Amino acid sequence: MKTERVTVVVADDHPLFRDAVSAALKRRPEFDLVGAYADGRQALDAIREHRPAVAVLDVQMPELSGHDVLNAVRRDELGTRVVLLSANLDSDSVYQAIANGASAYLSKDATQERVCDAVMSVARGDVVLSAEVQTGLATEVQARAAAGRTLLSPREQEILALTASGMSAPDIGRQLHLSPATVKTHLKSLYEKLGVSDRAAAVAEGMRRGLLE
Repeated sequence: MKTERVTVVVADDHPLFRDAVSAALKRRPEFDLVGAYADGRQALDAIREHRPAVAVLDVQMPELSGHDVLNAVRRDELGTRVVLLSANLDSDSVYQAIANGASAYLSKDATQERVCDAVMSVARGDVVLSAEVQTGLATEVQARAAAGRTLLSPREQEILALTASGMSAPDIGRQLHLSPATVKTHLKSLYEKLGVSDRAAAVAEGMRRGLLE
């Protein structure tokens, strides 16, 4: 049975790098290179037209950055998995990329073989991070979790956890020996700190920030 080839779009504003990655993909029989483009706008147009399995994008590009294209792919539910390449391995950039749905983040120093292997891995549903970004990403996650924990007071943290367990404000009050009005005041405060307006959103945001186990 003939194996279906993985369709790929490449975008990078540096011709030599773009051509090198494109040539490496063409040499591998498992890939079908749909097109190679010089800016993010062209790349996004091609993704919308061809719906490739994978897009290999430089983070810094004219018109639209790799992050901009990633966000559009996710927003419009285009289904293409995104591999980001960057000379800048800033941990915040990596964190934002992975949080926004990137399937891989690699250094532009990665070999052509490594890039091709990453494309195949993400086509199978894996997430790939080059060794250079893993430590920085772990540090960023830990720092953000710590910042989130200090965002809420110990009492607000406690009330958020009880809210997540399904308890109502009166139930929480009885559990903590607080009046319902006091509980509501704490809830209002933690809603404001988390930037939400109701219990469900507070729990969801608390989970996203690592405030709830």
